Amino acid sequence: MEKRKAVWPWVVVGVVAVGGAGWWLFRDDVAQLRQSAALTSPPENATAIATPTSPTPAAAEQPTTPLHPLDAAADAALPALADSDDPVLQALAGLFPTDALALLLREHVIQRVVVHVDNLTQPSMPSSAMAVRPAPGSLVVEPGTDGGEQLAAANAARYAPWVDAFTRADASAVAGAYVRFYPLVQQAYRDIGHPEGHFNDRLVAVIDHLLQTPEPARPLAVEPDGKGKYRFVDPALQSLSVGQKALLRMDMAQQQAVKKQLRAIRAAITRG
Repeated sequence: MEKRKAVWPWVVVGVVAVGGAGWWLFRDDVAQLRQSAALTSPPENATAIATPTSPTPAAAEQPTTPLHPLDAAADAALPALADSDDPVLQALAGLFPTDALALLLREHVIQRVVVHVDNLTQPSMPSSAMAVRPAPGSLVVEPGTDGGEQLAAANAARYAPWVDAFTRADASAVAGAYVRFYPLVQQAYRDIGHPEGHFNDRLVAVIDHLLQTPEPARPLAVEPDGKGKYRFVDPALQSLSVGQKALLRMDMAQQQAVKKQLRAIRAAITRG
């Protein structure tokens, strides 16, 4: 958790479902995106997030027959992946308020979100794998009852615009846009190193992973790690993935609302 700034990963969680949506801007180099997708981060230690160096599981481990096939019919009007940014952004604008898309990096949108989603189950995420800019404002902490620090309830107000935009979106419409662009999403997924993989299977697995995020009573105790970030005091919470820890930064009502919408989207992109 950044002491000064925190990413709004739940924005990406929502945008992920339509194949659309860093801590900071970086060069829009598709080769760099491929490299990011081929890396996985080691577990966070007590003081820092290490630079990823190990390859992800080999593409051969992916099933060749999709577990969750999509009926994505060929669409002659679909652009090439390299020319897809404008159509994807237009589709997103019809699903989410303009303000909710303000953090989205707007070049190589599909490629970025595919890499981002593929990393949400990791303990940490390299900046080159991110698909959004930093959120305005700062993570708020306050004194805890035991003399330590805890996440402040005031953070919920900071997260509210993005959480509301995601949870109020029509899940069926979101899924419909995702299915429309799915051939490009699938192409991007295979381009980054999963030649036998199926992105919809990966998306369902990531959603299931996020739905398993625990719901401990708030407030949650945190402590500085000595390098300008905060970590959860509870080792079990600190060991969770970057996506699950994003959900924990919300208040309980927000976390449950996001999970409800994720279930609706999952139902819309699977056959049961």
